[in-house]
Amino acid sequence: MSGPAVDGGADHLGLRGQILPRWVPLAVAAGAVVVSLLIYLLTPVDSEIQIVLMSALFFVIAMTAVSTAVEGGRRARDRFATTLVYGAFLLAVIPLVAVLASVISKGAGRLDGAFFTHSMNGIGARDVGGGIYHAIIGTVEQVLLASVLAVPFGLLVAIYLVEYGRGRVSRVISFFVDVLTGLPSIIAGLFILAFWVLALDQGFSGFAGALALAVLMIPTVVRSAEEMLKLVPNELREAGYALGVPQWRTILRVVVPTALPGIVTGVMLAVARVAGETAPVLLTVFGTNLINSNPFSGEQSSLPLYIYSQAGQPQQFAVDRAWAAALVLIIIIMVLNLIARLFAGRNRLR
Repeated sequence: MSGPAVDGGADHLGLRGQILPRWVPLAVAAGAVVVSLLIYLLTPVDSEIQIVLMSALFFVIAMTAVSTAVEGGRRARDRFATTLVYGAFLLAVIPLVAVLASVISKGAGRLDGAFFTHSMNGIGARDVGGGIYHAIIGTVEQVLLASVLAVPFGLLVAIYLVEYGRGRVSRVISFFVDVLTGLPSIIAGLFILAFWVLALDQGFSGFAGALALAVLMIPTVVRSAEEMLKLVPNELREAGYALGVPQWRTILRVVVPTALPGIVTGVMLAVARVAGETAPVLLTVFGTNLINSNPFSGEQSSLPLYIYSQAGQPQQFAVDRAWAAALVLIIIIMVLNLIARLFAGRNRLR
């Protein structure tokens, strides 16, 4: 009786093994950084990115070796996989942080009251002043119009595919949604330019730009809403049917509210995608330095067009305005995401 128990305890201890103290990964990371800096000082390596990559590589090799020697191969493999996961996370976050830091450092200095309340009307290439008031109005109106057009249509298509779609019609719709998902943005702009602006002779306007942006938003809204609706448990639908509730009312009062947070997230992804598009609005809105608050008449500006035009000028004043406008565009998208999160949280089905 005692023999098997002792053996079992020994096997358990063998599987457990020794565990490295918590300070060991920090010490190994510091050593990897020191070795990388020595290589930087003694060799022609002069890139900060190369130093970071070498430090990461040395850390992975050293940590795996130390863990294998002390903890055994099983824990070493676990630490190796964990290190790769954290490394992939850092590789994904570092570019985002670098972009945000660059935009904030180069654009924050130009933000002031005049920048938000003035347009570029009467501002020459070498003038210091000017603002983005006309561009903000254009971006907000064009994105809102595109959302009004794309979100209800995309949501209805997603509901049809999930709740009603069967057979060839559903497969054809899914095929065209997949085609639109990979559609280059300039193709959407060319389509609206040829159809709305030239063929129908409607002229350049903010609404024409909103049509092009809506074409780009629809597939993202459809796919995100479709996936969220598929995640709603069938038991909720069956409970509504068992109570005698019609299918359309079950979808409206149970299925859609349950999937609403995910749907709103998908809509925000679509908004974030089209808010920074330049090619479609360049072909359909055309751009202007004047304030035009009517998206249905006349040329209009937008923040992407403003950034494109200012960044292409050789004067440093114009480049500074472009960085500031880019920062404002990021802030607008973040505010829209925050509002959407709050809206989804308040309307979550309990």
